[in-house]
Formats: sequence, C-alpha cells, structure tokens
Amino acid sequence: MTLRTHEVFNQPEPLVDVNLFEANRPLQDGLKFNAPALDPAGLRALGAGLGTREMQTHARLANVHTPQLRSHDRFGRRIDEVEFHPSYHSLMRAATEAGLHGTPFSDAEQASGHAHVRRAAAFMLFTEVEPSMLCPISMTYAVTPALRDNPAIYRDWAPQLTARAYDPRLTLWRDKAGVTLGMGMTEKQGGSDVRANTTQAVPDGEDNWGRRFQVTGHKWFFSAPMCDAFLVLAQTAGGLSCLFLPRVLPDGSLNALYIQRLKDKLGNKANASSEVEFAGATAWLVGEEGRGVPQILAMGTLTRLDCALGTSGLMRQALSIAIDHTAQRAAFGKKLIEQPLMQNVLADLALESEAATALALRLARSFDRAATDEHERVMQRLLTPIAKFWICKRGSVFGQEAMECLGGNGYVEEGGEGIMARIYREMPVNSIWEGAGNIMALDLLRALRKADAAAALAQELRPALGQHPALDALAQSLPTRVELMANEMEARRLAQDVALAVQAALLAQTAPAAVFSAFCESRLAGHWGYSFGSLPATTDFASILERARPR
Repeated sequence: MTLRTHEVFNQPEPLVDVNLFEANRPLQDGLKFNAPALDPAGLRALGAGLGTREMQTHARLANVHTPQLRSHDRFGRRIDEVEFHPSYHSLMRAATEAGLHGTPFSDAEQASGHAHVRRAAAFMLFTEVEPSMLCPISMTYAVTPALRDNPAIYRDWAPQLTARAYDPRLTLWRDKAGVTLGMGMTEKQGGSDVRANTTQAVPDGEDNWGRRFQVTGHKWFFSAPMCDAFLVLAQTAGGLSCLFLPRVLPDGSLNALYIQRLKDKLGNKANASSEVEFAGATAWLVGEEGRGVPQILAMGTLTRLDCALGTSGLMRQALSIAIDHTAQRAAFGKKLIEQPLMQNVLADLALESEAATALALRLARSFDRAATDEHERVMQRLLTPIAKFWICKRGSVFGQEAMECLGGNGYVEEGGEGIMARIYREMPVNSIWEGAGNIMALDLLRALRKADAAAALAQELRPALGQHPALDALAQSLPTRVELMANEMEARRLAQDVALAVQAALLAQTAPAAVFSAFCESRLAGHWGYSFGSLPATTDFASILERARPR
C-alpha cells in the first residue's frame, strides 16, 4: 500500500545539462591570460558534453560498480584481468577522445604552443564529472615523454600513445588503436623512499628494444593494472633503474605480472589500484642504468601537475553544486544563498576555487614554455611542489565545507547531490599520491637550491605590486626567506606563503577587483578566521557569488 502523507517540495533540482566550460568564468579568464591564442571552441564543446545527465550517470555507475579482479578463467588458467563496468569504458573513451592522455606530446599539439594549457583546462573539466578513472589517463600523459629515453620503444608505441582512441583489449600494442601506460614504483618496505626498493632485474640479452631484463619482486601500489605497459623501478647491477614492462610481450604471450589483489580504498573507487608480483617478468631498460630516480622525478612532475589540476576541478564542482543547491532551497524565510552567513561561506569557497584554478593553469603554462624560456623553467621547478602541496592540502577542508552547505542531502550518496559525497572521499587522494605534503615541502627546498628561485619569484610577482599593501609586504619578504631557507622545519610554511603570494598575483591579473581584494584581505592581511565563512563584512559578496554561479 502507498501512503500519501505529504507533498515533496523545497528540494533542489540536480545540476545537470550545464556547459561546464561556459559556466566557469575563472577558467575562461585563466585561459585568456595563460594561452591567449588558444581557440576555446573545443573546450566549449567538451564542457557541453561533460555537463550532461548521461555523463553524470556514467560517473555514478563506474563508482558504484567497482572494478573486479578475475585472476583465473573458468578452467583454472591464470588470466590476471580486471573487469570494469561499461560506464568506466565510456568515460575512458571520452577522456582519450578529448586528448587527455599522451596527445599533448604529438607533433601537431606541440606546434600549437599551448598543448599543456589546453589539456589542463580539459582535465579540470573532466575532473568535475569523474576524477578516479583519470588515473591511467594521467599516468599515460606522464610516461609518454619519458619513453623517449628508449627511442626504439617510443618509435613503436608513440602513434598509439598520442592517438585519440581507447581500446581496452589485452592484446599486442600494434593491434590496438590506442594504448595506456602506468607506473610501478612503491613497495611495502619503502613507500615514497623508492631507493629502498628490493625488486631485482637481471640481464636477459638484447633485442630491437635494447637491453632486456628479467624482473622479480613486487609493487605495493600498482594503479590501473590493465594498462598496456608500465614503467617500473628495479635494482640492477648499476643501481635503481627504470624499465619498460608490457602486459603482452612482442610474441603475443602474457608477461609474468600477477595481480595479487585490488586495494579497498577510501575513495577513487572507479580506478583499480592493485598489488602485483613479478615472477621473471620481461622488461627493457629506459634511460641509463642506475638513473631510475631521476626518470621517476621527471614523470612525477607531470603527475603532480595533474594532482593540482584534479583538485582544482573537484573544488569547482563542489562549489557549483553548493551554490546551485543554496540558490534553490529555502530556509528561515528566504533562499539559503540570501542568508548572510551562507553568502560568506560560499564567497570564501569561491575565492579558494578561483585561486586554485589560477595557480594550476599557471603551472600548466610553464610546461608549454620551459624548453625555450629560462624563467618558465625555473617557475616549473618552483611551482610544481608548491601547487601540489597547497591546492591539494586545501581540498579536503574545502570539500567538507561545501558538503555542509547541502546539509544531510550532501552526506547521502544518492541522486545528483550524491556527487558531493563522492567528491569528499576523492579529495585526500591527490594530496597523498605522487608525494604527500612533506615530500612536496622537501622538493621545494631542492628547487630553491638548484635555481635562482628568489629572482624568478620576484619577477613573477612584479606585475601585481602596488595593488594591495598585504601582497606588497609578502612579496617583499619572500625573496629573502627563499634565499635563507635551509631549515626543513619551516618548509611547509614557506610553501604555503609562496602559493598564496603567487595566487594573489595571478588574481590581480585575471580576476575582478572584488575577488582580488577579498583574497588579499583574507589570506594575506589576516582579516580571516580558521574556517571558511569568516570573510570581513566589507567584502563584495554579491560580485563574488555572481561570478561563481554555475547557471
């Protein structure tokens, strides 16, 4: 029997069928600043496709129906395959068609001069829909240029790595329209300390791909094990080395890579992270023997960029949902968004989101120009750990505050607003993976010792000087602090302050005066509390919220 006890009203409609690109004015302004020659038509089309109800459904299903390990077939033969829901494959296909994997390293994209900025904007838009399946996409992006250190492998694999095509079959690379690559670095005993790795690689001759090895050992975190090949670290006679290990060998047989189990993670549910063992697996040397750590650091620079981009995208989606929800739902006699305290919270979140977008895009610009511009090279080295540290560190508290704007509806994993719970569970991963906070702070210290970072930072901040006294004061103090920084105890604080200074300088050049002023007053001048929603009453809340509205 159905009981009709009440009428359902005052429940917001979900945020669907919105063009994510057109709705995101901070992203548009950031692109005009960092890549003025970029035609946004492709991103506008991508934003329209990603904002549909259909894509949100794919995202939900890919997370509800999580990957399943099939270690053996029905006859008892070892197959080591991971089975995904069809929605996962739909999302992967959309990401590769958008060129988020190895495409930026194709000759055509490189010739544009803004391949990495374009891809960064697209990556952020995609993250608003579903971030966890982007792990193999991000690793393919990072691994593709590293393969150039083995020209023979790169020559064979580059066409499929840069193609806008997705082919999930476990078969020879040459028979596929597109491929994905992964990484295998961390082991049980070492974690971030990869020099403690014990996996061994012994010589096994030489062929068209160069020096061949047999690899025996394990990897404790081995994400996306259904990728077509991996760059792994193993100990050779010459030290820790980088090796190319395909799932399917050139003769068509499966490599000796065995998936032990899948990780049961807090979030990142659509992505399969695994533990694997190598039992004499075949791999080929990439780069110089004993130079595995520098190889990994080069790839880590790109994956850390993606951590900053990914968290920025998650922030934007959480903000959009919070604003859209509060604009529809009424409480205590008026819409939530009209309540003064809610306006303060939302405006504060909007400042954080726009600053994250600005810093992440600025970092992406350095990847387009570092090869020919010394300032950009130094800024890439300086901003990578800073952006990864600060943006990702802010993500979890941002997600919690945005969820609170929805109340209990945001905590429930059902319907359109269930996205907020998924975002909250996803937020910590970008801070942890590819180097947690302390690793980023130490990386910043290494960057300061290797380049004229103080002069580069001063040059970066110069265009914004004279526009706010708090920024001027911080900008004046930073070069000295950078030059004198030798104490690890203070590295996190330095990373925070450099991030805030650069964000403020970028907002001075890309954002309306209301956004820039409120950011400086709160983050730099001290007119701010210890939680979101403590902006001073003099803030131009209406202008900030109008700019941030998703529709």
